[in-house]
Amino acid sequence: MLIPSLIVHGGAGDMPIAEHADYLAGCRVAFEAGWRLLERGESALNAVEAAVRSMEDNPIFDAGVGSVLNSEGEIELDAMIMDGAQLDLGAVAAVRGIANPITLARRIMEDSGHNMLVGSGARQYAARIGMRLCSQAELTVPREVARFREYQKTTVKKQQQLADGHDTVGAVAIDRFGNIAAATSTGGMAFKLPGRVGDSPLVGSGAYADNLTGGASATGHGEFIMRVLLSKTATDAVGSGMTAQEAAEHAIAVLKRRVNGKAGIIVVDQQGRVGFAHNTPHMAVAWRSPISGEVQVYLQPDAAQIQE
Repeated sequence: MLIPSLIVHGGAGDMPIAEHADYLAGCRVAFEAGWRLLERGESALNAVEAAVRSMEDNPIFDAGVGSVLNSEGEIELDAMIMDGAQLDLGAVAAVRGIANPITLARRIMEDSGHNMLVGSGARQYAARIGMRLCSQAELTVPREVARFREYQKTTVKKQQQLADGHDTVGAVAIDRFGNIAAATSTGGMAFKLPGRVGDSPLVGSGAYADNLTGGASATGHGEFIMRVLLSKTATDAVGSGMTAQEAAEHAIAVLKRRVNGKAGIIVVDQQGRVGFAHNTPHMAVAWRSPISGEVQVYLQPDAAQIQE
């Protein structure tokens, strides 16, 4: 049996320095939520769901509570979860009033007979299976209300600057049986058009998991991530013989070279090695060192390097 492995991210973008400690703390708590399950022998799928739920419940991140507002002041959420054993997946897009869309995505995967539900249909399904629906007020935080008010009264150029920043959250794990899972959740891009769906719920873009290669979760500018299937690009690179770290760097290089995109990505390979890379000013990540066994956290304005 393998030694389990887990890595989580709290987004990639230009994160305010004053909030760095909160990002790191949130990633550490999310990692520990997932790691406790792996240590008990539970599945990689359970671990990534638990880690992402932790970040959805933490208002520092753009996922669940704390999500950004769209151009009409509404919150619309996207999420995806994937099980690498049989390539099963579930996703939800542009759904309102769901505090933990990653759990809804898992229920869609396991119980609906479909891979993705969107908008009001996703919300109706959540109600049908007994998930608690919530008001937008429960998901809205003062930080995002202030950003939205500034957005309403400023110029188009300034509006674009206000929309920058991608705090999508994600997790990738391998359990002791070699099963790989990945999960990603987001409130999307600030001030997006209603109904806009980014990369996060799209298979191969926001996340991918395959026991035969590896798993990945992406974060960044979704319109560019989608064009190169960033997560599938990374796991294919693992399948070609790269380590997790090499695959992460390769995927970001492809994104930059082909579409000049900005993003970050986390990767786990079949051996349980983890890797991450980004070409944004910051990326928040937590993982467990295979050498010391200690939880490692990262949020630095330079490219990531993990010792294999």
